[in-house]
Amino acid sequence: MSLDLHLIVFLLLRMAIAAAFVVTASIITERSGPVIGALIATLPVSAGPSYVFLALDHDAAFIAQGALSSLPVNAATIFMGLTYVVLAQRNSFAVSVGSAVAVWIVLASIIRLFDWPLTAGLAANLIAFGICIPLLARYRHVKMPLVTRRWYDVPMRAALVATLVAIVVSTSGWVGPRISGIIALYPVVFSSIMLILHPRIGGPPTAAVLANSAWGLLGFGMAVAVLHVGAARFGSAIGLSMGLATCIVWNLTLWWNGRRKRLATVS
Repeated sequence: MSLDLHLIVFLLLRMAIAAAFVVTASIITERSGPVIGALIATLPVSAGPSYVFLALDHDAAFIAQGALSSLPVNAATIFMGLTYVVLAQRNSFAVSVGSAVAVWIVLASIIRLFDWPLTAGLAANLIAFGICIPLLARYRHVKMPLVTRRWYDVPMRAALVATLVAIVVSTSGWVGPRISGIIALYPVVFSSIMLILHPRIGGPPTAAVLANSAWGLLGFGMAVAVLHVGAARFGSAIGLSMGLATCIVWNLTLWWNGRRKRLATVS
């Protein structure tokens, strides 16, 4: 096998693995309701594979620097979610989704202009979530209608994440860790939820999934910070493991706390 063909096959394999993660998570999201679905949606099912593949091609310093750029982008994602949630209550699919994506692109474009130390990235997240979580609270409790999957749902979701992984992996050596970290955190799962659910069940129920994702997304931001520290001090493998563990523990804690409150209400 020639070198070029080997690289192409390896890239396609990476794309397929990442797509499988996202498709599985989004299907579970549809079937679990807005609360559990939100917790699954905020696991690193898109950014995680992208960072794993980046770690295969680059050293720990690259991963640590990329995570610094990813951290403020997480703040941009919650503003994207807020934009969609508010607009989706009364506006069309095109207006709601188009405006949300535009907000993310504008904020990400501003973020890339600056070097972000860890403290600044954490501050950006604390401010963004401090603003958005209270505003999203009123939109969380909406009954999720029955979702009937269509033939193109899985291929579309797979194509979205596979394209993202291809861009991240193939351009990382050219654009460097800062841009790679920004691209890796494009909210593929949020986008697929909006694209698939809004036309089918309407804006408010779809918005409820994103509104319930706010606390999970805050934990994801902490996981990115842990990834930076872990990769810088202990290497990529340990840093990635620490970041994943942070996400899982945080979301399990949210689930347990929500379940405890429901049981207390019933009793």
